[in-house]
Amino acid sequence: MQNDILFEAQNSVCTFGHGKKLVRAVDDVSFNIKDGEIVSLVGGSGCGKSVLAKMMLGLHHPTSGAFTYKGAPITDYNLHWREVQAVFQDPFSCFNQFFTIRSQLKAAFGIYKDKPSNSEMEERVDQALLAVNVKPSELEGKYPFELSGGQMQRMLLARIFVLKPKVLIADEPTSMVDACVRANILDYLMKLKEELSMTIVFITHDIGLAYYVSDRIFIMHKGKIVEQGAPDDVTVHPKSEHTIQLLEDIPEIHKEWIKR
Repeated sequence: MQNDILFEAQNSVCTFGHGKKLVRAVDDVSFNIKDGEIVSLVGGSGCGKSVLAKMMLGLHHPTSGAFTYKGAPITDYNLHWREVQAVFQDPFSCFNQFFTIRSQLKAAFGIYKDKPSNSEMEERVDQALLAVNVKPSELEGKYPFELSGGQMQRMLLARIFVLKPKVLIADEPTSMVDACVRANILDYLMKLKEELSMTIVFITHDIGLAYYVSDRIFIMHKGKIVEQGAPDDVTVHPKSEHTIQLLEDIPEIHKEWIKR
């Protein structure tokens, strides 16, 4: 295995249920993701992209085939989650509504074997909030239910700044916010990548978004990766009918930019 490969799947399958109710959520996929890449998994609802993302987080394991991180199966969750973290489309489900935002950002340090001192944790939380354009004083004593969806998405990203993982799985992180907030969140994600030298895996149904941000795009349909390659290869010269369908669903202005 090459040193720069982080995730590698070889004929990986992930199923749920039994007998007639068996569902092949991930169906014989093979790929790799390299250190420092931005890769997008693109497909419609139920295509298996979120299940594949959970496999990357170690929350699901392959039923058959191989799925590895740095050449080994994912078994030590605490160690894995120090390096691989996620942001999701519903930030409110990721925070306890009965504890302040600040206390929960500090609690994120619990994943480390040796936690920083309290003063260092406070300083790193302040730095993380400033990184997503939030003044620490504005968050003092605030609970999740007191913030908007866009503000809570920023809190998810602040937690990533706190933890500084090697890999970020971004599962539809902009689907619940308006266009202005969406652009800000994408800016923050790119800032994260540059400042922390992260690998980012986007999970999205939006092939236009994938085109703008990715080094490579994987198209998924019914659990399979039906096409993969560089953004220009996948969008300008699509080979799969499912890729063509995704392209037909994006606005005309995006299509014109892709043609350029």
